[in-house]
Formats: sequence, C-alpha cells, structure tokens
Amino acid sequence: MNQKLNFLDFDEAFNKSLELANKNSTVEIIPLSSALGRVISKDIICRKNLPSFDNSAMDGFAFKFRDAGKTLIIKKVIFAGDKGDKVKESLGVNECYKIMTGAKVPSDADTIIPIENCLDVTNESVSIPKDIKKGANLRFKGEEQKEGNTLFTEGEELTSSHITLLASQGIVMIEVYKKISIAILSTGNEIKEPWQKADEEEIYNCNSYALISQLNEKGFDATYCGVVPDSLEESKNYISNLKNYDVIITTGGISMGDADFVGEAFLQNSLKTSFHGVNIKPGRPIMMGKMDKSVVICLPGNPLTAMVNIYLFVIPMLKKLQGAKAYYHDISKATNTKEFKTKNGRVNIVLGSTKNAMFNVTRDNKYGSGMITALYESNSILVTGNETSLINENQDVLVIEFNKKLQNKQINIFN
Repeated sequence: MNQKLNFLDFDEAFNKSLELANKNSTVEIIPLSSALGRVISKDIICRKNLPSFDNSAMDGFAFKFRDAGKTLIIKKVIFAGDKGDKVKESLGVNECYKIMTGAKVPSDADTIIPIENCLDVTNESVSIPKDIKKGANLRFKGEEQKEGNTLFTEGEELTSSHITLLASQGIVMIEVYKKISIAILSTGNEIKEPWQKADEEEIYNCNSYALISQLNEKGFDATYCGVVPDSLEESKNYISNLKNYDVIITTGGISMGDADFVGEAFLQNSLKTSFHGVNIKPGRPIMMGKMDKSVVICLPGNPLTAMVNIYLFVIPMLKKLQGAKAYYHDISKATNTKEFKTKNGRVNIVLGSTKNAMFNVTRDNKYGSGMITALYESNSILVTGNETSLINENQDVLVIEFNKKLQNKQINIFN
C-alpha cells in the first residue's frame, strides 16, 4: 500500500460512498413490538378509519347546534365504549346528551361543549352558552386518516410515532428490510483490550467500542471481530473470513507507514477501491471500496478522526444500504460566538457545541486528531468549504448536530 494518496474533494468522496450502497432487498416480517428503528419495505395502507366513529373530544354535552343558548334536558349519559341502543339517536325537543371523552356521538348531535363551559349544570339539565362554534369538540370519523390512504411509504424508518399509528390500525406484524450485518475491526500490535493489562507503550482499544456504540445510536447492530495484527499475511487470512458481512469497518492501518498492511490485505482479497484519500481534516486517509459483496470502509486510527468520519461519510451510506430514503445530513442555523481560523485549500471539520442557536467552537479549534475528550465536549460539527480560512464572531453558520435526523434531499452543509 506504499503509494501516494490521491485526495478527492469532499463532495466526490461522499457521492462515491453512496454509490457503494446498493439498497438492501432482503425483507423479513417482524412483530410491531420489535420494529423501532427498522425500515419498512413496502407502503402501508390505512385499513381502519381514524377515528373509526364520530366521538367526543371532551367530557361535556352533545347537542344540536340550533339549541345553543338554551337550557336543555339531559336525555342520557354516554360513556366511552357504549354502543348499540346506548348511542342510538333519541334527542327530542330541547334535549342533549351528557358525554364522556372518546364516547361515540349519536348522529343527531353535531356539537359538543365541555362541562366547565356550561351554566347551571344539574343532574337533569344544563344551560348551553350561545357563543359556541358548530361542530366544536366533535372528532369526525376518518378526519385524521381515511381507509385507503397511504400511511407510510417504503423506505421510512420507524419511530415511536409510526408504531403508535400502526397499532391503531391493529397491525401487529410488519414487513421490513432485514438488518445489514456490520463487522468492526481494529488494527495494531500496540492495541490492548480494556480487560487486558496495557503498559505505557500500549494503548487500550477504544475505537471499536466507540464505533459500535455510535452505530447502535443510529439504529445499526455491529459485531466486534477483534484486532488484526500488523502482519500482511495474517491480515490477509483474517480478512478472507469476513466476506459474509454486508459491511466491514476497520480503524487504522491505511496510511503511508511501512507497517500499515490492512489496505494491502484487502486488495489481495479482491477489494475494488472506490477511493483512498479525501481532502479533509481530520480524516484524509479514509478508504472505501467493495470486496465481493461486502462494502469495505477503512477509517484512520485516531479516535476523534474515526468518530467524525463515520458520522459524516459512513452513517449516510449505511442508511441507504439499509433501504432508508432519508440519508443526507440536515443542518441547523446558528450564530458563531467566537472567531476561529481554519486552513483553506481543504474541507475542515470543526467540533463545537450548539445551544439556543449559538455555536461555540471546541477548544478554539485547537485539538489533536487523537484526542477523545474533545468529542465528549461537543454536540455538533461545522464543515468549511475549501476556500474558508476564518469564521468570524457573530457570523451566521451552518452546523450538523449529532442528534439531527437525516433527510431525503441533499443540501449545502459548507461554510
């Protein structure tokens, strides 16, 4: 792998990463209770009107609008769940129903008033104010969703709100795309696992835990497959056993060092490289490609760099691969609170914290790519364009917040 890297522009590298993601076509049927975060594989049609009958939005009195301003006799009390003769039309002259929230409204009543807005309420009668709007507090059959409507479209990622609506339809099993399988690898003889003893010349393996937890936060499952030693032959054999995974993600071993064997080991396992090197800081040595049916992502070994690049490049690609339609970064608009410099001629990734539409750069943008605490101190990133060398105080900026949902259209993220 001893070759000069050809650094791509950010946009070109991002688009090439998406081109690697051929949408997952394998589906499975799972219980609704296990569907949170999954991607639906076909449109879902409304099969039950919502609400399924005219019902009351309040505890109050149901009456004919023409009787507003009158004192009405309470014909009967209707509770939620009542049906049949209990909700049959039976209003006479100057009569009303006392009704509870969610109860079915007989068709001879067209307006509901809350109990607390009425006058002279007794067990037998109630005085209805004149100032009320016809149809008030009455939820009509199908006003939210009508039978035959498209509730959700293929490619939507299920949230608790989706699941609530699906449950209201009596749907207990749902067809979704099967989860993609992801292997996480680390490299380097200096790496020790957290349960092992590390001397002063060795480091604990935090990258794999960082990446797996970050993927979990975004709805993916990943398997830690261990540390690949810095030996070309051993790396080659190790990698050859991972071709059953949809995605293989490594950290380290892809730069220009004499002991960086991972990239070469992938090449000797039939990897077709899409790109190796992006004109970005941090994260220039990032490499992606395809090894048979597996997407291969080789990230730099520094923790901060790996975390930032998996967020910028890898999460969108994995969302597309999983079958989701929303896989582009969204932005928030904020005001920068303190001037800081960046280097032009490349894209710069700047960590910061965004709160109340104010962006605060982390540590004056002076931190190393191997730092860990700078990530903990940040909740968003600012991405500069190639020509940017200074972000001014009080300048309006675009930021990507870590908890921001992805969207289905690509927008400008550069400052």
